[in-house]
Amino acid sequence: MSKKVIVIGAVGGGATTASQIRKLDEHIEIILLEKTSYLSYGACGMPYYLGNVIKKRESLFASTPEKLHTKKNIDVRMQHEAIEIDRKNQKIKIKDHQNNREYQESYDYLVIATGARPFIPKISGLDKIPFFNLRTVENMDRLKQYIETEKPKTCTIIGGGFIGVEMAENFQHLGIKVNLVERSNHILSIVDEETALIAQEHMKEKEISLYLKDGLKEVLSSNTLQLDSGKSLESDFVLLAVGIRPNNRIAETSDLSIGESGGIKTNQFMQTNDPSIYAVGDVAESFDYIDESPKQVPLAWPAHRQAYIIGKHITGSPVPFKGMLGTTIAKVFDITVASTGLSEKELKKRKYSFHTVVHEGKSHAGYYPDAKHVYMRVHFCTKTGKIFGGNVVGGEGIDKQIDLLTTAIYAGLTVTELQEIETSYAPPYSSPKGFLNIVGYKGEGMMKNNNE
Repeated sequence: MSKKVIVIGAVGGGATTASQIRKLDEHIEIILLEKTSYLSYGACGMPYYLGNVIKKRESLFASTPEKLHTKKNIDVRMQHEAIEIDRKNQKIKIKDHQNNREYQESYDYLVIATGARPFIPKISGLDKIPFFNLRTVENMDRLKQYIETEKPKTCTIIGGGFIGVEMAENFQHLGIKVNLVERSNHILSIVDEETALIAQEHMKEKEISLYLKDGLKEVLSSNTLQLDSGKSLESDFVLLAVGIRPNNRIAETSDLSIGESGGIKTNQFMQTNDPSIYAVGDVAESFDYIDESPKQVPLAWPAHRQAYIIGKHITGSPVPFKGMLGTTIAKVFDITVASTGLSEKELKKRKYSFHTVVHEGKSHAGYYPDAKHVYMRVHFCTKTGKIFGGNVVGGEGIDKQIDLLTTAIYAGLTVTELQEIETSYAPPYSSPKGFLNIVGYKGEGMMKNNNE
């Protein structure tokens, strides 16, 4: 008799998990529940759709319920919400919002892929001004309609993370004047300050008004904001981009273990403390590749890899998840910022002994036209040379550099072994010694000096 899997949540992690399970087992019964009207969409593309870089809304959607049912024999139930888990009897209670009824389904395996929700800070007077967040299709459509209908001239973004920075660029593409307010002393707090400052200066050149070490204290009227510093800003609307929280309610009410990040605790096979229940994506807390500390990363790559891990485990050919570095990248107008592994701030917080190699130069041979400036930082253990992480910013080839560094970390290369990576070279693309080669040579010198 075939087994039965129920997946709760049908965006990135959930839809991918269902598809992976079907790819590995053509007989297992799969039910995919989604409480909204949308599934399998590219949330990372939302800023670019709002900025009219992506013209067609349907481009964001990877599949439909009909395709998943016809091509993969997955029972997709839209506007069906899992509201309660009966772990003892392996059943879940489901709310069918279309027909306003509740019913139960049994399961052999359950996958929680409920994602995360935007954090909405308590701000006095916030209801006086149009305010938005950007997490779901409904959020996106509401903001799109507002922009097209009201034609706002000014916007204030609260939060200088990747979403805030990407939206600043896309709002400006629409001719909207942008204020960006960030509590930290620099934008993109996930990367080192020196790296972020380069992106920050570039944003200033693009006439984004930055308010650092500051926050939104109060909304005084329909178009006036007061910051913690006492500064007053004129703004037609507000975009809140101050982070997310895992959607863990159904796990909490089912006594599943919750980690320090708020994500559902999982093991190397993405199982919760109940071995028949798994968690994937933004709702799951996994572990760091460098030191195996708890880590919750709301990015696409971990969700897709975790989906594969769950599929392999459920179908009887287990492959362990090895942890995540949190590799990330963002376009900031004409430059790109990327990072992987542990930042300088994280290493200091964890009291690691480390050195940092800094290298900057041209993205390709200087005598070939249009070479762009690139700045890189790589952190490594002072004794062993183990690479802890790094970040890079510049105008060209940033994705190549961060992906090479990420690959080197997963391969277990030391900083000195970066010298040995044979990179491709031609004047339009690179230099005879690649960026990471030079980082390797510099790192060797730093280790030598440390041991003398």
